[in-house]
Formats: sequence, structure tokens, C-alpha cells
Amino acid sequence: MEPFYVIGHKNPDTDAVCSAIGHAALLRASGEEPTAIAARCGEVSQRTKWVLEKAGMEAPLLLTDARTTAGMICRKKVISVQPSDTFLTAYNRMLAASIRCVPVINDDGTVAGILQYINLLKLLLPENTEGISVRTVHASLNNLAATLDAESHGAKICDQDEEEDLILLVGASSQDTVKVRLDQATAEGNIGRFLVICGDRPIVQRLAIEKGARALLVTGKNPVSDDIRDFAIAKGTVLLGCRQDTASANTLIRCSRTVRHVMETNFISVSDNEPVSKIRKQLVAVDQDLFPVMEMGTNHMLGVLAKSDLVDPPKMRFALVDHNEYAQAISGIEEATITEVIDHHRLSGNLVSREPIRYLNEPVGSTSTLVARKFFHRDLIPAPGVALCLCGGIVSDTLCLTSPTTTKLDQKMLTWLSGIARVDAKQFSEEFFAVGSLIANGTTDEIIHTDRKEFNEQGMFISVSQVEERDLHGFNARREELESALRALQYDKGYDIAVLCVTDVALLKSMVLAVGPENVIAALPFNRIDENLYLAPGVVSRKRQIFPGICDAIEHAARV
Repeated sequence: MEPFYVIGHKNPDTDAVCSAIGHAALLRASGEEPTAIAARCGEVSQRTKWVLEKAGMEAPLLLTDARTTAGMICRKKVISVQPSDTFLTAYNRMLAASIRCVPVINDDGTVAGILQYINLLKLLLPENTEGISVRTVHASLNNLAATLDAESHGAKICDQDEEEDLILLVGASSQDTVKVRLDQATAEGNIGRFLVICGDRPIVQRLAIEKGARALLVTGKNPVSDDIRDFAIAKGTVLLGCRQDTASANTLIRCSRTVRHVMETNFISVSDNEPVSKIRKQLVAVDQDLFPVMEMGTNHMLGVLAKSDLVDPPKMRFALVDHNEYAQAISGIEEATITEVIDHHRLSGNLVSREPIRYLNEPVGSTSTLVARKFFHRDLIPAPGVALCLCGGIVSDTLCLTSPTTTKLDQKMLTWLSGIARVDAKQFSEEFFAVGSLIANGTTDEIIHTDRKEFNEQGMFISVSQVEERDLHGFNARREELESALRALQYDKGYDIAVLCVTDVALLKSMVLAVGPENVIAALPFNRIDENLYLAPGVVSRKRQIFPGICDAIEHAARV
């Protein structure tokens, strides 16, 4: 959650992308936000790509959601166990980390289950406390030896990994009593499952081997004679020796059972890309303490979440550039923290903040102009690549200072930045607008969505797309398909009005294609060519001319 993101609006134009790059660089250079990162919430246009390539800059980071996700806040350093780990291994890890719940992870990285402290008790206390089951332990001899740190006195037990039911017999009674119990086991046919535990009692040791016990554990670090060892090898009895006394060894043997038998396999996991605000509601009533966070697409665990992590999670932090309303912002921005806004559009929408924020909004031609002035006022010189990006933002939004939105500040900042970037502003502008004609080469989707903004005006939901071209020669050939695409957009998104403006940056005029209520469309203050098409001489600015014209039409229609 450390990064601070500077981001423009949806369907970002060159000014939105380049002002984000410039302001992030400024925040880093001034020390205000050392981790500032330029971001975007949409694809970059061909012209923006050209600016970035010329500046030697990468496209900003693509973000599609501003909500805090499970993957962002989950605990990455996780204490875990494997299904084959013993009680003692799991207990020691949980005790050392002061935790009461751990995930159980398979060798391939997937989650096998959840192990809680209370589950471990089931390994120590048998469910049935009557009969032979109370003395039966399901464990492998290898795990048993590892738990006791026991030494093999006979054949190696490296191949004794398979878990089995071992019936414990403590050989602390008289030799006759031990013999009776072993004879009884022989008669019942389960002597091959017996694990006999005794100390320095050679006769009991020999009896156990002679009767065919599965294993013999000699406790108390007592020595084992050579003849007993040879006898065990000959009879196939596993012979172990440990340092613990008989009572302690008998207790610890139960600690050699593996956690796979008591882990909870019916558990809930969450995907790393799930918003915290969503999973909080889902998990509040779930009787589970720990939730594995899985990597989308791989099903590998990235970390874990506890319910307490969801109470007040940290929020992503943003500075918004080239817009000031939720309708145009990255999805989920309502759940993020906005600390700053830099814009040159009208105030609109429902953007609110809990704390005071820095807010800069001025009637200039480009947000990049305002970012450049911040560098200028702080006596900071942007890197040539950053300066070139800011040049691109100003040239794009002011049509190289010919738009009616252009101010003296735009002119001053473009001159200053051009010197730093070592480019001729006029030549740079000509090359910029010569790049990538969308009308000639773009899909209808690219034409409609590359630079599109949403507005709400007098209860109407409006979409306004703008394409800037060096001429309008290719427009007529594509008019019908563009109108169809515009109507589809209106229907799919539920817009009351959808408008496409194709602007000739050389002759400073636009073709305006509009769909919506006839009484509003008919009132547009442009030269009407047919039912949905208008010619708008001198109209080049969406902010200053096109959108105000739509607002006037809505108001006129309401009065009629």
C-alpha cells in the first residue's frame, strides 16, 4: 500500500496521460510523495504512444480499480505446515509465532486445509477412550523416530514412511504380565501392530521381539545389547532407542501423528483481486479465523487474511489530474483516498473527501500547463523526457495554442518546456497531429472510446467522444457505421445523449454526430446537415464549445 498514484480520467487523452507523468515526477522531485507513480485507467492512443516513444518514457501503470484488494493487504510472510508434518512440528511453529491458526500447504503450493490450535488436541486425545483404541496411534515409524529424536539400533527405517495403526504397550508390569498381554495379542492376531515401550529390561525386550512385535522402543538412553540387536534384525522388529524416560516417550509418541488427519478441509479462500469491501460482507458471519488469499489464475497462495485485517484496511491513495468527478475517474475511486486534484474543467459531480485536500482548478488550455507551472514556481527543472510529455499534453489540448481555451500561461509554459525538451513546438505539433488517423485506420470502437467523457447535466446522462484529425476527408465514408456504433453505445450504457465530434485541427472546424431525444438534438447550436449530423465551424473544444452547446440544447428543449 506504499505507492501513491497520479492518474487521469477513463479513456485517457494525451493531456491526462502526460500530466500524470509530469505530476508524479514533480512529487518525487519535491519530496512530497517519494513513491509517486504515474498511472492510467485506459489504453493510450497512437498519438500518446508517439509522444511517449519520442520522450523515451514507458506508458504509465495500468490500473482498473481503486479499491483495496485482498492481495494488497494480505500477510505475505506466512507460517504454514504441510499435511505430512507432525503435531510436534505444527505445535512448535505455532507456539514460536504466537499464532493459533495456520494454512496447510501441499508440495505444489495449493492449500490443503486450515489447522487451528484446537485441532491439535484431537491428535493427543483419542475420540474413543474405551478399549484398545485409546492405546492406538496412527503414525509412521519415521515420524515417531523423528519426534523422539530416536536412534535406530537395528535395520534402517528410512522406508517406514507409511502411516499405520500402532498399538502401544508399556512394558512396565512384571515380566509374566507382559508375556500374558503379548500372548493375548498373538491370539487375537494383532501382535504385528504392537509397539512395546520399556527401559533397561532385557527379558521384556527379548519377549517383545520373540512374540513378533512391530517395533520395540528402548527408553531412558539405556544401552541395547548386541544379541538383542541381532535378534531384532533377524525377526524383522524395528528397534529404536530414545533419551526420554518411558512415561515421557509414551506421551510424545502421540505427537508424531500428522496434521492431515485433523486439518479442516472445508474452508473458504479468497482471490487476490477481490475488493476488501466485498469480501468483508461475505466473511463476517463465516466461522473461520484465517482465509488463504489465492493468486488469480494459478491457485497458489499469496498470503493469508484474518477477520481483523478487514476492519479498517489501508486505502489506495491518489492524485487526480485532468478531471474532478467520480463519473470520469477510475472505478472504485469512492473507496480510495484522494489527496489532490489538478484540473482545468468545470466543477461537477460528487467528489468528496474526509480530510482537506490540495485542489487546483484553473481555466487554462491544458492540465499539463498547470503541472509545468508547479515545476516553474518551485525552481525545479523537469527531465527532458518529462518536459516533452508535458509539451504533448499542451499541444494536444490546445491544438497547438489555436483552441479558444488557450491562455497566455499555456503559451508561456509551452515555450519554457520546448526549450528544456529541445524541440520546436510548431514542428512537434505538426508531427503529433500527423500520427495515427483514427478515421482512416481506427476501428469504430477506437474512434468512439479513445477520448470519451461522461457528463450528467440536468438529469441527463451524456457521452461526448472527440477525435482530432488533420482533415475530414475520410469522415463521410464511415459516417453510417459511426452512427450505428454511437447508437449501440447509447443503448448499452444507458446514455440519454451520445455525441461524436470529429475535429479538423488544420481548418478549426468539426463534424458533430449526435443521437438522443429529437427535441434536444434539434436544438444543438451548430449547422444541421441532416437528422443527426452537424457542421460546426470554429468549434474545436469539447470543454468550451461542444459540451456547453449540448447543455444549451437541453435547457432550450426543457423550456419549449
